Amino acid sequence: MKILSLKSVDSTQLYLKKSIQLKEIVGPVAVIAQVQTHGIGSRDNSWISKEGNLFLSFALPLEDLPTDLKLESASIYFAFILKETLASFGSEVVLKWPNDFYIGANKIGGMITTVVDKTIICGVGINLVSSVSEFAKLDIDIDKKSLLQTYFQNLEKKLLWKQVFSKYKLEFYTNKKFFTHKDGHKISLQRVKLEDDGSISINGERIYSRR
Repeated sequence: MKILSLKSVDSTQLYLKKSIQLKEIVGPVAVIAQVQTHGIGSRDNSWISKEGNLFLSFALPLEDLPTDLKLESASIYFAFILKETLASFGSEVVLKWPNDFYIGANKIGGMITTVVDKTIICGVGINLVSSVSEFAKLDIDIDKKSLLQTYFQNLEKKLLWKQVFSKYKLEFYTNKKFFTHKDGHKISLQRVKLEDDGSISINGERIYSRR
């Protein structure tokens, strides 16, 4: 994975998205920044974080994705592999459906995915060293370079969706204390069923990740 390092950018995801649309960059490639001024969070909220934390986006051609991975569940796939990578360094981070990273009851980061020109772009923000307001930071000290190297090595294994999902399904019970959102409404994850394609169902309705 080629990694481009920037001192400051509005959003690594927007930077990468625009560069791919203009055909200035082709995947696989990653962009990392020291400072991000207008990060994008869940439900189009801004992601505010301080210098020293992880501001990362990476792009992969769709043809490089596992054959059994549905794009609707790409956030779960890439986020859970990152969660497992952090756990291998000793973190007790959990993945809240479908794309948020938590330590205990507090959010430390998240991931969003989008598709542009037959390329999937994954944007990641994690509070490695500090946090603001109601958020928290990672529970271990970790070198950013080592984290990225290990994560991208894990992605290069091209694990099938069913391999990744089987592990996530076993840990889904950790989600029961959390909520998700749909159409402006909060939904308790205590009441939902996790389906094999990564969606959740409640009262006969399927809900897919669109992040």
